[in-house]
Parts: sequence; C-alpha cells; structure tokens
Amino acid sequence: MHTIVLAAQKGGSGKSTLAVGLALAAKQAGFTVRLIETDPQGTLSNWQRRRTANDVVVEPIYHAADIEPRLKMLADSGLQLAIVDTAAGLSAATTAAIRHSNLCLIPARPSVADIEATASTLSVARAWKRSYSFVLNQTPIRGQRIDNAAGALAEEASLDLAEVLARPLIVMRNDHQDSLASGLAVSEFAPNGKSADEIRGLWRWIAARLELDATINVLIDKVMAAADGMLHVAADLAADETTTLAS
Repeated sequence: MHTIVLAAQKGGSGKSTLAVGLALAAKQAGFTVRLIETDPQGTLSNWQRRRTANDVVVEPIYHAADIEPRLKMLADSGLQLAIVDTAAGLSAATTAAIRHSNLCLIPARPSVADIEATASTLSVARAWKRSYSFVLNQTPIRGQRIDNAAGALAEEASLDLAEVLARPLIVMRNDHQDSLASGLAVSEFAPNGKSADEIRGLWRWIAARLELDATINVLIDKVMAAADGMLHVAADLAADETTTLAS
C-alpha cells in the first residue's frame, strides 16, 4: 500500500479538496482507495455525508498513536492507496502521518505567506526522510505570481524545481468548491472541465513519482476474478459429481 499525506502549516491551502480530487482520480484509474481524516474540523466526513454513492470510505483517525497500526491493517487488507488529509499546522497526528507516508504533498497558494509557511512541514518530511512535493494550488490562470511562487518553492527546498514541484499547477476555479459542496469530486462534477483535467494530470504525476502502474492493478484484478470464477466452477462440478455418485 502507498500512503499520500497532504499537509500544510497554513489553513486554506486546499488540502481537503485535493484529497477528494486525487482519491477519485486514483479510483477511476483502477486503484482501491481509502480517505483518512486527521482534521477534527471534519471536512471530509461532511463531504461523505453529502455524497449519495458509498464507493469511497472516509475514516476519521484523530489520535497520533492510532495512525501507524491502522495503516498497517489497511495494507494487510490489500488496500492499494491511503490518502490522509491533515489539519492546518503541525500536530502529533500530522507528524505521525508524515512519518508513515510514501509521499508528503505540501499544497501552497502562490503567495509569500503561504510559501514561507511551508518551511515547518518541509522540515518534518526531511527529518523522517520522507519523499515530498509541493503543489501550487488555487493559482491564477496566468501571471508573474506563479513563476515567482514556483521559484520561491524551489529555493525553499534547495532542489531543482522539477524534483519538488508537482505538475500541473491547480488553477483556482469554482468547480472545486462546487463539487465539494455537492458530495462529489471535481472529475465527477465537471468531468470534461479544465479542473478535472488538472486533477487527473496531478494524479498521473503522483503515480509516476510513486512508480504506480494502474495497468498492473487492473490485470491483477482480472486474474483474481478469473481464478475466483474457476474455483466456483470447480466447486459446482464437484457438487454435481457427488450428487451423481450418491444417486
């Protein structure tokens, strides 16, 4: 199982919206997904209550000590992907989630205050030697501010920009908030829109970073289904043979 944690010191960076969007993009790509909420504000739980489908589970885990054993149980159950939405700031639960992650995504709006606030989250990811990437979120469609923000993030991480900045950037559009209010992901709310394309593109970037292959997952599912079907057929044949012998 792979675990992705969305963490940011500053509130309003769009962690919950990204978590929902990425969960549904991963599911549509063929992965089994669980959303984990460590934020007592309950944005994901409220989203799930508004959702009519029950295809994505939101699991609240608010105590740091519960995170590692629960992630292990989910991995042992065969789950492929856990996406953890954390509260703003640094808490014991957020630190524990980052510690046990495969990738820490740090969303930031293209402002000086947001970029400066990434330092504490970045330090935790580095302290536990976890992979991390920045996501420039809620950006204008174009402008100098985006380039300045991207450059500042690369400078903050002291790495080449290609290594630390997820692509594509996520533009500020009403689709994201409207979909959250409707109990949907943006790829469901406006599947042919630009926001949906960006979220699917971001998922593909993450999947490549984690070396995930949906094709393999789909193939495994088909093989397992075929094997299960063969077992049922064999059981039916054995039952028929038993009945024939008995008569």
